[in-house]
Amino acid sequence: MKLFSCPACSQVVFFENVVCERCNHALGFEPRSNRMLALEPDDGIWVAAGRHSDGGSWKYCDNYQFGVCNWLVPGQGSDTLCAACRHNVTIPDTSDPQNVALWQKMEFAKHRMIYTAMRLNLPLLTRAEHPEGLGFDFLTETSSGERVMTGHDRGLITIALAEADDAEREKRRTVMGEPYRTLLGHFRHEVGHWYWDRLVRDGSALSECRALFGNDEEDYGEALQRHYQNGPKPNWQDEFVSSYAGSHAWEDFAETWAHYLHIVDSLETGHWWGVSVDPRVKDSGLLTTTIDFDVFGEATTIREILDAWLALSAALNSFNRSMGHHDLYPFVISEVVTQKLGFIHDLVHRRVGAA
Repeated sequence: MKLFSCPACSQVVFFENVVCERCNHALGFEPRSNRMLALEPDDGIWVAAGRHSDGGSWKYCDNYQFGVCNWLVPGQGSDTLCAACRHNVTIPDTSDPQNVALWQKMEFAKHRMIYTAMRLNLPLLTRAEHPEGLGFDFLTETSSGERVMTGHDRGLITIALAEADDAEREKRRTVMGEPYRTLLGHFRHEVGHWYWDRLVRDGSALSECRALFGNDEEDYGEALQRHYQNGPKPNWQDEFVSSYAGSHAWEDFAETWAHYLHIVDSLETGHWWGVSVDPRVKDSGLLTTTIDFDVFGEATTIREILDAWLALSAALNSFNRSMGHHDLYPFVISEVVTQKLGFIHDLVHRRVGAA
């Protein structure tokens, strides 16, 4: 995630900020140019202030009124929803303040996922633009207590609003035996299923994908039932990025996709913070890095990315341990997983499958 500064006063500001605490300008994120704008009101719309004052006019996404979005759309255009919120199909009942509070957490995570997809120049078709376009249902449990299951179906991603409740998500994490369960992780995983459809199935990359991830035509329901009944495959760490990835080829792809997004977004954060890791002990050099490269650049190799990630994640895990928390990234990337991440890297840069 890029680090921003207020164009009016140069105060450091962050992705979800809506006001600069130093100069009090309203702030909004303009996704097409990947910049944060300082804004001043002008006859019902907004104009950019400070160093990005280029005469353009802007308005906030309609969901700004609920405190869940700070993205901008052109002030003179007909769009009312931003590039992230236009993918929403069902939103919670906004008359319930608790729903809105949980929805805000959902949107913050979803916007970060969309941000990374845009930085990678990935397709982002809506349900209106394609029969299997990317859409989101944010659902609450019914009055009868029927549980909402998070999942993906032909582009429509369902996320249980209860996942935004920290206590509920921790309970589900324990029941499901998942060492790493976050809202952002959910979005990155589920959107991986959609990108399998778009880039692998529809992108003529099936043979290359199957060579690494296995047979996607295996019965999905039976595979999941076997996984939950028998537990993870023995020695799954040798071939999969997580135990769940071993349940089916689709889940292997989605888990690997999510981890790729975890890694590149974290490295971009490290880049913008000027992070260097250089342990003050004798070591083999594996845990030394300076994140001074463009992680989204086509010329950047997966080996460069993973070498930097090994050093950064080791340092971050150590910080978490010092604070009494679980490891930030409790996973081991084997050589087989490295090859799978390399496939994802080549896929997003259009080096496999259709041109």
